Amino acid sequence: QVQLVESGGGLVQAGGSLRLSCAASGRTFSRDVMGWFRQAPGKEREFVAAMYWSSGSTYYADSVKSRFTISRDNAKNTVFLQMNSLKPEDTAIYYCAADWNPAGRPIATMTGEYDYWGQGTQVTVSS
Repeated sequence: QVQLVESGGGLVQAGGSLRLSCAASGRTFSRDVMGWFRQAPGKEREFVAAMYWSSGSTYYADSVKSRFTISRDNAKNTVFLQMNSLKPEDTAIYYCAADWNPAGRPIATMTGEYDYWGQGTQVTVSS
């Protein structure tokens, strides 16, 4: 069965960096879009970044563009989210998700388009 397991969250000062990992297992993900979402207390889950596993093409939310980078390691079946220049407003639980997308339709930013989710990892940025 498909499993997504996030790791790498923690407490960091504003301006610092963290790298989140999402270990994917259960099948191959070469036809998936892999996404990162986040949910702050009292807010809805929101799109952060995503990529086509096969091509590596990426898409970012405006709020994180130029600060965050999504990437993958094919050999380890792992997706990463490198987060630089972190701000207190980046504080949230970060979730990895997979969208089965063999047709190559545009990257989705809505949570309902994603089929599998990890359990989340907490990121806290102090001011």
